[in-house]
Amino acid sequence: MAITIAIESPLQDDVRALVASLNEYLLKLTPPDFVFHLTVEQMAEPGVTVWIARDGGTAIGCGALKRHDGRIAEVKRMFTHEDYRGQGIGRRILGEILSAAADEGIEEVVLETGDRHHAAWAIYEKAGFNRCGPVLDYPDSEYSVFYHKQLAA
Repeated sequence: MAITIAIESPLQDDVRALVASLNEYLLKLTPPDFVFHLTVEQMAEPGVTVWIARDGGTAIGCGALKRHDGRIAEVKRMFTHEDYRGQGIGRRILGEILSAAADEGIEEVVLETGDRHHAAWAIYEKAGFNRCGPVLDYPDSEYSVFYHKQLAA
């Protein structure tokens, strides 16, 4: 089947299950006090857009854009189910997020990821993100890696 990516509500049972898998995965790599995730309810709030990748009807990946003001937005909840990793799905979701941010006139996109998420680093760096110090209100931590990408002047 062809993989599709579309904006969807996170308040669907299969998306909730996918996000639960994401949370479980993150907690294997990072101490709980340093995992800064949004709940599915927070993902459904105004100012957050969620993209879901599907193989047929099955939710297999996700990513979100959280707006902080008219100038800056944040990539959140990037995840691809383990059975689908290495197929470029995360790269495609990130492309959708960045395209939407640019279309809205967002000037800078930032993110926080874990210190052991090497595959994520590769995706972000190939998309033109650069490492930086702490962003937004995140604490400086040995467990976090921060990135930013300038979209517009």
